[in-house]
Order: sequence, then C-alpha cells, then structure tokens
Amino acid sequence: MRAINKSTGRTLAGRVVAAETLLSRSRGLLERDELPMGEGLLIRPCRGVHTFFMRFPIDVVFLDRSQRVVATVGQLKPGRMTRIFPKAWSALELPAGTIALSRTSCGDEVDVG
Repeated sequence: MRAINKSTGRTLAGRVVAAETLLSRSRGLLERDELPMGEGLLIRPCRGVHTFFMRFPIDVVFLDRSQRVVATVGQLKPGRMTRIFPKAWSALELPAGTIALSRTSCGDEVDVG
C-alpha cells in the first residue's frame, strides 16, 4: 500500500504495512530499530498510540473512516503517548519529520491503498 495526501499531492509513504489484528496492532513498531523515510504503518482500528519501548521518534497522522486527517502528532519521542482522538478510525505511523515535509494538516484527505 501507499499513502498519498490528496489535498497536497505529496506522498506520505511509498510503502505502508497494515496492522489490523490484535497481535499486529499491539506489536506495532516495537521490534524495529528504525522506520526509514518512505515507509509507514497503518494501525486500524486505532484512536491513540504510544511509543513505550520504542527506540526512535515518529510522526502520527490520525484518520477518520473516510481517510480525512482528524489529528497530527509530530516528533512523538520514545516513552510517550498521544491523547485519544474520538473521531479517529486509524493511525498512520510515519518517520519523524514526514508531517512537516508533506505539509499534512487536519482536514486533508489521505489515500491509503
């Protein structure tokens, strides 16, 4: 899968892996040493994330069911957690700095597929 911000025309990730089972959602990026630029993890359903036991910061884009951005969290450092976003249906975890580079903001439409 890929993730493209349809509102800005910029690619968020050329390679996105989905985490949709309880085990894959729980594991997330915990076993990784890094998340290279151009890669992402789509967690669904998901309304909030944490970076406990992670080794690197990430950006997180929260999407509703229509894949519209309802919240963004940039540079989430290891050992932290986001608040819960009730309108979110999924979370797209991306390399730190991706939100700023892609100029992604609330209200943007993202095509993940």
